[in-house]
Amino acid sequence: MPKRTYQPKRIPRARKLGFRARSSTKAGMRVLKARRLKGRRKLTPV
Repeated sequence: MPKRTYQPKRIPRARKLGFRARSSTKAGMRVLKARRLKGRRKLTPV
């Protein structure tokens, strides 16, 4: 059997989708703002 496609790794995911990555771009800040307004408990998945 071949391995499954998704082999999760925490560090690359955090670097791409983490809070600091989102905070560093204008578009990312807009994402965080939208999630705050929606009342998300977690702003970023990582």
